[in-house]
Amino acid sequence: MAPRSELHTGRRPVRWATAGALLAVAVVVGACSSDHSSAPEPVTTSTGPSAAPNVAVSPSPSPSPTSPAEIAGQRAVAAYVGLWQAMAKASHTSNWKSPDLARYASGLALQVASGSLYADHYNGLVSRGAPVLHPKVTSVSPPEAPTTVMVFDCADSTNWLQYRTNGTLVDDEPGGRRAVTSEVRLHQDGSWKVTRFAVEALGSC
Repeated sequence: MAPRSELHTGRRPVRWATAGALLAVAVVVGACSSDHSSAPEPVTTSTGPSAAPNVAVSPSPSPSPTSPAEIAGQRAVAAYVGLWQAMAKASHTSNWKSPDLARYASGLALQVASGSLYADHYNGLVSRGAPVLHPKVTSVSPPEAPTTVMVFDCADSTNWLQYRTNGTLVDDEPGGRRAVTSEVRLHQDGSWKVTRFAVEALGSC
């Protein structure tokens, strides 16, 4: 489990102060896997100051999945990456009404993402750049007919920074790597969406 001090409920979103101010902590994610030591396959995003994030898996696509667990894991990671992409894009204008958020998130995760963007909109803040992701599936359940996938990531916020609308940087504290644990669930319409996530302290991975 992540350190208690960095886990919060959806009632009071806490954002990354120097990392685009979007990845608030929804809830403590239970049943977290501790398999964080092996090197994850990186997922990168563009980090230009104004371009929309362009998420791509590198260095090469994984082989086509065959088992239900592999298929579920691949779809869950796609939903997780999609949510980050949607949040990063929306953060450039603090568009808390972005329909892409609901495409990749539901429940508390969606509430926190849209709520954080609304707070930025209200306070006249926007973000530039995008995070760099390294997601990895840590558990799939039940294996025979998966409905829940846990994803661990060491997300790098170095190039995802928050600015005032006049163009000045909100603060000069550097971004960095944070451990992120997410729960992704299968919904009735067949889609996979992030339902909750927890963000640990800067330098936690």
